[in-house]
Amino acid sequence: MTDQASDVRTRIEQQIAENPVILYMKGTPQLPMCGFSMRTVEALKECNQEFAYVNIIADPAIRETLPQVSDWPTFPQLYIEGELVGGCDITMELAENGELKKMIDNAANKPS
Repeated sequence: MTDQASDVRTRIEQQIAENPVILYMKGTPQLPMCGFSMRTVEALKECNQEFAYVNIIADPAIRETLPQVSDWPTFPQLYIEGELVGGCDITMELAENGELKKMIDNAANKPS
């Protein structure tokens, strides 16, 4: 692994560790650049808690490296409390059955 790749990996690990809820997505919550990212953002917004995001289109190094870190090939990728939850389909399923809000509320209400 090159120094640059290990720096990107470290940056990703820090982002996941420092943010109780973080979404790696195409675009931004205000301007999603794919339907999967848009639906995932909508599900997160319905939980009424803040979440961090990383625009992988603006950061190609993260776009390249994250699938190796997470062992998940597609975007968006949602992490809650340091754990990969999954992509759009899993997030939507959790939102529909009420689990997503519980998970996000728990993460948001933990003392930092």
